[in-house]
Amino acid sequence: MIKDILKNNLTPIDEYIFGTADLTGLIDKKFGEYRFGISIGKRLDDRIIDSIVNGPTMEYYEYYNQINKELADAAGIIKNELKKSRVDSIVIEPTTSICSKELEKNLSTLTVDVSHKMVGTRAGLGWIGKTDLFISKKFGPRLRLVSLLINQKPDNDFYPIDKSRCGTCNICVDKCPAKAANGLLWDTKTHRDTFFNAHKCSDKCRELAKQRLNVDKRICGLCISVCPIGKKNDKRFTAASTRS
Repeated sequence: MIKDILKNNLTPIDEYIFGTADLTGLIDKKFGEYRFGISIGKRLDDRIIDSIVNGPTMEYYEYYNQINKELADAAGIIKNELKKSRVDSIVIEPTTSICSKELEKNLSTLTVDVSHKMVGTRAGLGWIGKTDLFISKKFGPRLRLVSLLINQKPDNDFYPIDKSRCGTCNICVDKCPAKAANGLLWDTKTHRDTFFNAHKCSDKCRELAKQRLNVDKRICGLCISVCPIGKKNDKRFTAASTRS
C-alpha cells in the first residue's frame, strides 16, 4: 500500500528512489509512535553537477533550492495520501546546508533531530561516504533526500546498510577544499566526527559561497561532482550499485 502511494506520486519514477525503514531506538522519544520512516531521493541533473569544478555555481545554488522545494511538496502530497489510507505521518523537510534553522539551533554539533542519511541507510538505499555524503546505490551522491516518519510498520522486510562501500577510493577526500575528511570509512558504530569535520566543511562552504556567489550561505557541491559513483559509464559506479 505505501509502496503504491509512493510510486503513484513520484513522477517520473525513474528520477526517484525510495524505501522504508525501522527507526526504533534511533530517533528522539518525542516522536512517540512514529517509529518507522520513508526515505525518498530525487536525482540531480548531471549537467549541473558536472559544472561544479572549483566550487559552487549560481546555477547549482538555484537548482539546490528548487529540488528541495520539489521534494518538500512531494512529501506533502504523500502525507495526504497516506492519511487517506489511515497512516499518520510527519514530514521531515530536506535539510539545507544553505540555510537550515534546525542546524543553526545546533551549531555546536551541526546535527539534526532526524537525519535523512540515517533514514536512507536504514531503508537500504545507500551508505555514508568519506565526506559525509549520502551515497545511493542508484545515483551515487547525485541526489537530494526527504523523509517522512510514519506510525505504522510497512508491510515489507527491512534490509539496512551498515557500512561504507567506498573502499579505498579517496577522490572526495583529496578534492575537498576544506580538508574536512581523513579517509576513514563509515559504519553504524562510527561517529561522524571520527572521519569528518563538519565545522571545517561548513566554514569553507560559507567562504566559497561568499567568494563565488556573493551570498552569505553555505554551499559547495564539489565532493558530489567528483565522486565516481553516480557518474555515467564509470565502472566503480556499476560495481557499487549492484553489490548486494
